[in-house]
Formats: sequence, structure tokens, C-alpha cells
Amino acid sequence: MRSANIQRDTSETQISLILNLASLGESNVDTGCGFLDHMLTLFARHGDFDIFLDCRGDTKVDCHHTVEDVGICLGKAFTQALGDKCGITRYGQYLLPMDEALVLCAVDLSGRDYLGWAVDLPAAKVGDFDTELAKEFWLAFVRNCPCSLHIRKLAGENTHHILEAVFKGAARALKAAVAIDPEHAEDIPSTKGIL
Repeated sequence: MRSANIQRDTSETQISLILNLASLGESNVDTGCGFLDHMLTLFARHGDFDIFLDCRGDTKVDCHHTVEDVGICLGKAFTQALGDKCGITRYGQYLLPMDEALVLCAVDLSGRDYLGWAVDLPAAKVGDFDTELAKEFWLAFVRNCPCSLHIRKLAGENTHHILEAVFKGAARALKAAVAIDPEHAEDIPSTKGIL
């Protein structure tokens, strides 16, 4: 089916998330954190993932819990939608330019969680968004969709451009990794027979 429906209710956030893989890239995202909404809308479009997300979080404190918990839910949604990962390509990579920024994203849907984050950000905030939360988002994602995800900034001066390249590049890399490999559509892409 390659879709997922995730609900998460804590004292800090209440989240409802629907994800469809290999779809049209449609989205309706409302997290209460404008910059995160922008990034996830871009992520949906560039990955061809349908994402319908509503989050009510304690943003009066800050956006930390919202960003982290949305990352958790998106990771869980990918895990649910991929099932046993039969037929997937498994690997994906993308080198994404965004004006002066250049970001490399590479992913292996290995079942093992690792985030390689080499993204120095010139500004501590974009609007009211704490830019250090971008790393927290991707850490939460890889811990809940166990994968090796490497994100490396090769160039960039504008923090908005850099983070936009991160989310678009990760989307494109994941799009490639979750795609069905037509030559091995009935196979688990591992000599172990399991991912």
C-alpha cells in the first residue's frame, strides 16, 4: 500500500500525519512553526510524497518539541509505509544547488540509524526558527526510520538557502531510495534477506 497513518499524543504535542509514498507531492502541513511548514511542503513536493500533517505543540515555549516530534512521526510513517522494504532501490543520493548553497544528501535504508551531519549554519535563526533544530529533526527521523543519512554542506552563505537545500536534497535522495527497482521488485535488497 506504501502509505501510513501516524497519531502521536503527548503532553507536549498532538500530531496527526498521513504519508503516501510515490504519489503526487501534495501536502497540507500545519505545525504552528512556519519555517518547518515551508520545509516540509518542499520536502513533499520534491520527494513526490503526499504529506498531510497537523501538529498542535507547545510552541509558546519554543519549537523544539514540535520539530523533534514531527521528525519522529515522519520517520515512523516511512517505516510503516515501507513495510518489509521488498523491491525498494534502498540507496539514494542527490547533490542539490540552491543559489549559492550546495548540499549533498545520501541515504541507505539499511535498518541501522546513523546521521552524518556536516552542515554549519551561519545564522542561529531564520525568522523565529532556531536553526539548530534542523539537526534535531533529522536525528529524530533516522532513529524512527532506521537508515544511514549523510547530509553535507559543500557551499553556502545564506542559512535559509542551506536548509532549503537540505530538505529538498533529502527528499530527492529518499525518493530514489524508496522507489521500486523494476529488476528486483520481488527481492529484499540485502544479502541478509532482511532490512
